[in-house]
Amino acid sequence: MATINITDTKGKKLGTTKVDDAIFAVEPNVHIMHHVVRAQQAAMRSGTHNTKTRGEVSGGGRKPFRQKGTGRARQGTIRAPHYKGGGVVFGPHPRSYEIKVNRKEVKLAMKSALSAKLAAKQLRVIDDLEFEKPSTKEAVAVLKALEIEGRVTIVLPDNNINAFLSFRNIPRVRIIAVSESNTRDFLDNGTLVFTSASLKRIEEVLQ
Repeated sequence: MATINITDTKGKKLGTTKVDDAIFAVEPNVHIMHHVVRAQQAAMRSGTHNTKTRGEVSGGGRKPFRQKGTGRARQGTIRAPHYKGGGVVFGPHPRSYEIKVNRKEVKLAMKSALSAKLAAKQLRVIDDLEFEKPSTKEAVAVLKALEIEGRVTIVLPDNNINAFLSFRNIPRVRIIAVSESNTRDFLDNGTLVFTSASLKRIEEVLQ
């Protein structure tokens, strides 16, 4: 089984923990990860964009000039697409961007992301991240002690409110609850950090 070092908030090594090879040592499936992340990004789109067709724009209720005798091409309305202020041809309309992804694909993508992070030595485990009260100053000190720079995603237990409030205002730091774990957040960072509790929980979820 693969092993991961566990440190405290000061960066001191406390020991190691064994993790399931079926989750942290699989061959990363790049295609599935791309498919799932693309589906996540598509789901974020509101799809409320809209343009008006010639039947929806205001005005143009009568012919701009008579049918014959002017020497000009016949026109039925000044709200036709080729007129300024006219309707839009083939413009966007409200729609859903949903991409279907089944549960097995979601789990495989998350396992692939975790395995890739561990292989790249970009996965860290901290024994605990408990704060007596919310403190951004203490949170910054933790990151400095762990020598974590750049973009980081921290996965916390669902009930760790003080830690969430402590880290949330730090630039380039994303905080997610373990119940919100997803492939995009696992990959979109330079370092992925778990607490011992959240690591145990993610293993249970991905069994």
